[in-house]
Amino acid sequence: MPTALKTQTGRALGSSAARRLLANDQIPAVVYGHGMTPLPVTVDRRDLRVALSGPAGLNTILELHVGNDKYPAIVKEVQRDPVKRVVRHVDFQQISMTEIITVHVPLHVKGIAKAVVAEGGLVDPVVNSIDVRATAANIPNEIVVDITNMTMDSVVRLGDLQMPAGVTVVGDPEFVVVTVVTTKIEEVAPVAAPAEGEAPAEGAAAEAGAEGAAPAEGDAAKAAGGKPAAGGKPSK
Repeated sequence: MPTALKTQTGRALGSSAARRLLANDQIPAVVYGHGMTPLPVTVDRRDLRVALSGPAGLNTILELHVGNDKYPAIVKEVQRDPVKRVVRHVDFQQISMTEIITVHVPLHVKGIAKAVVAEGGLVDPVVNSIDVRATAANIPNEIVVDITNMTMDSVVRLGDLQMPAGVTVVGDPEFVVVTVVTTKIEEVAPVAAPAEGEAPAEGAAAEAGAEGAAPAEGDAAKAAGGKPAAGGKPSK
């Protein structure tokens, strides 16, 4: 059953007027859809919070009281302050209770993936909401993914999600919505330096041998001051 929400018509337009309304906890809004001319309205901040506090959240089906008229509607878009995150503007879309509409639905995971935890992994939801199509009466409050049987090689794709009756998921069926990441860091053992008096490594021994090798024959003669070897005759 739709949740009633009162609005006020005849608000002034412009940023200055909007700031004055927000200072008094009145949120500027607009109602449109089904060929109606967009109608600027105002909604009390507390009334909006109460109306959307149920399990359906932003997907709550509302009965907007606009002057003497009543419109079934949903929240189509919410604008928030970039710092304070408080609501600054709301778009309400008039709907028919029998038409199929596209809405954002929260995506939650449940269970413990013991095989993933045992290997130091972590189940990572890639998105926190998905788009679905359904009539107002069939819009689910959330889509829940059971991760109990996931392993390190598991992924959950959009096409793997089980939809309630009357609900169709929107998007690429191959799009990954839940995956597994590794949190364990492999440690590399440091290479120990040789202890004092220990023989150097093979490469180091080869270098040391090269440094202590006997000089070549020509170099030996120079080192001896050009003297002939024993038994040899001096040159003339």
